[in-house]
Amino acid sequence: MSNRPFQTLVVQMHDSIDATVGVVDETATIIACSDTSRVGTTNEFVSLDMNESGDLFIRDGCTYKPFGSRTAPDYAVFVEGTDESAAKYADILAITMSSIKQYYDEKYDRNNFIKNVVLDNILPGDIVVKARELHFNAEISRVVFLIRIVSANDISAYDVIQNLFPDKSKDFVFNITETDIVLVKEIKSTVESKDLEKLARSIADTLSSEFYTRVNVGIGTSVVGVRDLARSFKEAQMALEVGKVFDTDKVICSYDNLGIARLIYHLPTTLCETFLHEVFKRGSIESLDHETLFTIQRFFENNLNVSETSRKLFVHRNTLVYRLEKIKKLTGLDLREFDHAIIFKIALMVKKYLSANPVKF
Repeated sequence: MSNRPFQTLVVQMHDSIDATVGVVDETATIIACSDTSRVGTTNEFVSLDMNESGDLFIRDGCTYKPFGSRTAPDYAVFVEGTDESAAKYADILAITMSSIKQYYDEKYDRNNFIKNVVLDNILPGDIVVKARELHFNAEISRVVFLIRIVSANDISAYDVIQNLFPDKSKDFVFNITETDIVLVKEIKSTVESKDLEKLARSIADTLSSEFYTRVNVGIGTSVVGVRDLARSFKEAQMALEVGKVFDTDKVICSYDNLGIARLIYHLPTTLCETFLHEVFKRGSIESLDHETLFTIQRFFENNLNVSETSRKLFVHRNTLVYRLEKIKKLTGLDLREFDHAIIFKIALMVKKYLSANPVKF
């Protein structure tokens, strides 16, 4: 944030306190001071004291009080003197400066603005006005990535992702829960879905290989205009949830590639149950054993090609044909016929959907 609000206040406070007062940032550089000749000077020992605790401390004849919203304080106020009065003034100044910072962040901070847009915490009519206030280019292509931590250690995934995307004028990173991190990435209009998946893969691989943190990444569709970022975020959420239901081993889930799973995800459960009863009139899907279901999966993966599937399964062609005939007897569906195969494929996905009891958005 700008240092001007801090400087204005310390000058006003100096007249009442009659002592040198000021503010240092996290590097212990003086960014505002009633003695303007000291602005820009640094005492590295102060930064060490700030990181140790958020409590009052004394250094070089001044009383310091850290403040800020992060785990390690962003700033500290200081008042010349080491007596009880200096401590009280430092406490009062820290409270005042913290309020100013919070107000400034809410009004002028772009990251906070984007977070409110993504989470639908700002009225649509206010988005354009706010974007203009912040000199924010609203007509650039952006996409939302939702990075969900599956398992982690002491390393902060949030800090790692921030370091991967350091340009805070283009890319925005923020937490929404303990396990969910949002990345709003500026992209070129020519970027394709596969490029976004490649980027998501690099994030997941970096966290996994270097920091032993496993994540799943959901990708929304690219949008032009700030208003649609909320939609891209909901799509990224849905991509993760749908992926958890239909592709449990998949790390990267893109909304663009959900296919028919997205349609099934929106169906009422009563309709899904009716569909299953109609498809499997002659026999329940539960009557199919694990080996049979595995065979069906491989048959679909090889585009209903009997010869190729038997080769991949290391079984004789006639053995596979026998299994397919067995499935036909049990269910009344011949998977060698395209229409029957489609019905069966959808039925399997519907069954998986009902078993998962997913969260709806």
